[in-house]
Amino acid sequence: MNEIINKTVKFRDLGRMDYQEAWDFQEAIFAETVALKIKNRSLPPTEQAATPNHLLFVEHPHVYTLGKSGKPENLLLDESGLEKHEASYYKINRGGDITYHGPGQLVGYPILDLDNFFTDIHKYLRLLEEAIILTLADYGIPTGRIDGLTGVWLDHDKQINPRKICAMGVKSSRWVTMHGFAFNLNVDLSYFAHIIPCGIDDKAVTSLHLELGRPIDEAEAKERVKGHLRDLFEMEII
Repeated sequence: MNEIINKTVKFRDLGRMDYQEAWDFQEAIFAETVALKIKNRSLPPTEQAATPNHLLFVEHPHVYTLGKSGKPENLLLDESGLEKHEASYYKINRGGDITYHGPGQLVGYPILDLDNFFTDIHKYLRLLEEAIILTLADYGIPTGRIDGLTGVWLDHDKQINPRKICAMGVKSSRWVTMHGFAFNLNVDLSYFAHIIPCGIDDKAVTSLHLELGRPIDEAEAKERVKGHLRDLFEMEII
């Protein structure tokens, strides 16, 4: 546990960025933070430095990513199919199965030292979900969770037509997190037809613009998500 608690979070909107470039950017911050934690453990409390926290927002060009527990067969495109759809494909080190990222989707990468907040990955995931649930409530859209399935869903209670609007997958080492959530704002859902999203073949995917019947102001949505993350984690975003 850190002797110095730091709840300040450095925010950066990366705009549209290639997936590999954003992944490398995350990995560098993540590795720096873990290295600082390791160094702190060899120092007396008076010489330890506070570990930083970061929140990155980004939008990716068309890309499919497969998590550690995923099955490659859940991607329904071969190499030529990926090229035809101008999409790339990566196997990555987060939890979860396959998902899609693309234009109109808000991707959030919190790189937090949970020793600054709480050391509970289950709680961490639930708070990420809650930030999206509260954001959707701001738009008058009731959403929630489905037992056993990570993410945020419409029609989560009766499940007559359950639809996922936000996927999640994280990595954690020494209580430092990376990867995060993918929130569909103005997404072309046709790209989801080429995967079995998160390995779930009996439930649909949706986007906020379709549920509201109008384009979404993405800058406004980002501010709402940031505000709810700030309040739920009791953090200061700078």
